[in-house]
Amino acid sequence: MSRGLFISLDGPDGAGKSTQCRLLAEWLRERGCPVVLCRDPGGTAVGERIRELLLDRDCHMSVTCEAFLYMASRAQLVDEVIRPALVEGKFVVSDRFLLANVVYQGHAGGLSPEKLWELGRLAVGSCLPDLTLVLDVEPEVSSARKPGPKDRMECRGPDFAWKVRQGFLAEAQRDPERIRVIPAQGSIAEVAGRIRDEVARVLAKHSRP
Repeated sequence: MSRGLFISLDGPDGAGKSTQCRLLAEWLRERGCPVVLCRDPGGTAVGERIRELLLDRDCHMSVTCEAFLYMASRAQLVDEVIRPALVEGKFVVSDRFLLANVVYQGHAGGLSPEKLWELGRLAVGSCLPDLTLVLDVEPEVSSARKPGPKDRMECRGPDFAWKVRQGFLAEAQRDPERIRVIPAQGSIAEVAGRIRDEVARVLAKHSRP
């Protein structure tokens, strides 16, 4: 059986990633694709423990510590879930992956994006998404979509949110074939349609003999 396809959805908090991951997985299954849906950080027993720590507003940590914890959760997710699924020919849809680390702790957090890419490749090896879709939305809009209590990562203010958006756009410009920007304004159905168009393009290439 040929290797499966690995797709990640990313973008700022409030962009609609979780909803769109679910809809994309449903769309792929309707077309006969076996799909594994996961989230990063999380997705394993170890990863969920790390996720709780990372999002705890009462937990204070340096940005370097934060970066390594994300990498640790991701390494476990790859070993336990993603790589075995791809070997079995399944499709993996992940809510965030390595790009989020590069943007949040790199472009917005002050660490070197290049060093984070290097560290990420140490954590996951060659297991990188075939396609990453960045849901792009203005910080004011994404913030308004997240009413109520915010987790530790969501409490960093408008300046941090602006840097996050610019970081995602910069990385997409650096690697436009693998990282595609999806405008996230409009209805859920409209955004889902844009995502499907991009995935269909990659599926066509993936299915070629």
